[in-house]
Order: sequence, then structure tokens, then C-alpha cells
Amino acid sequence: MNWYEKLNKYFPVEEMKSKKHMEMLMNEKGDVYHKDEGQYHVLMYAEFDSFLFIDYIWVSSEARGQGIGHKLIEKLKMRNKPIILEVEPVDYDDTDSAKRLHFYKREGFSHAQYIDYNRRSLATNEETPMEILYWSPNDEAEEEIYQKMKQMYEVIHTYKDEEIYGKSYQPVDEVLSYDEERDSDDIFENLTEKA
Repeated sequence: MNWYEKLNKYFPVEEMKSKKHMEMLMNEKGDVYHKDEGQYHVLMYAEFDSFLFIDYIWVSSEARGQGIGHKLIEKLKMRNKPIILEVEPVDYDDTDSAKRLHFYKREGFSHAQYIDYNRRSLATNEETPMEILYWSPNDEAEEEIYQKMKQMYEVIHTYKDEEIYGKSYQPVDEVLSYDEERDSDDIFENLTEKA
């Protein structure tokens, strides 16, 4: 199985970019978009001047518990920039989603409380809400994380979307919003309560 098949089998269709999209990013934005692949892992990430974005991280079920995910995160943390990623809201019927959240909590990630992220999938045409997690070496304010997410969305997620998919993703201001007044649950707290 190649790297794309591994990701495609693991991630829901509404979260997956096409292989063409990822290959174009690596070929045309190779200074920003990267693949780190080994026998038991695939990590797709973007590195900007002031932050990193984890697009996909997959560790083979055969190698879980061996510290591979931790080593990959540590390698990124050594760049001393905030690390941002998207996760689907926790589904208590899907043990993988809870395990993912436990993993990121152990790795020191915070859950963005005031960033709303809801994008319509080009594959399914359904609204796909996501939660934003981030790790910051310098305690960046959440509003700064929001600005970095907007930059990532426009550079990575919507890159040549019309050419690749025949239609465009929604503009960034329809997908991402920041509201400090919002009453938000912390998914990590909920996770602990349900566990």
C-alpha cells in the first residue's frame, strides 16, 4: 500500500484531499508542504515561517504504542513554532477519535475554545465541523492561532481547488470564525468525563 492509500483507508472521505491535490502541493509548494514517511507512519505537514500545520498523521495499527507518534510530534516541536491541527469532534462510539484526543492531550496540545471551523466537503457536499488543536512554545494567544489557520486554509486547503476538483472550497471567512464571547466546551474536559 502506498502512502496515499494508507491515509485514504484511515481518514473519512470528507477530510481527505485528493492524491493529485497533495502531489501538487508537494511539487509546487515543496518549500512549504512536506511528507515524512516510514514503514509504519505517514505525516503530511506544512511549514510556514511562524507555524507548522499537521495535515495528516497516520501510524500503522501494527506499531501503535511504540512511541512513533510521539517521536514525530517531538521532531516538529524542535522547530520551536506553534503546531496546529484539525480533528473531528469526538465521537464516543468511535474509540479511535477518543484515543486521538488522549494522544494530543498527552503531547501538550490545547483545544482552541473560540475558533469555529466548519467547511463543506467537496467530496460529500456536507458540512464538516472540525476542532482546532494547537501546541505553542511561546503561549501564543488563540487569536494568533486563528490568523495562522486562515493563512493555512488559503495556502494549503484551497490550493488550485477549482483546477483539481472542478469547484472551489468556501472562502476562508465562511469557514473560520473567532468569537471570544462564545460559550465553548473543552473537548479535552469532556473526554475525561466520558472516559
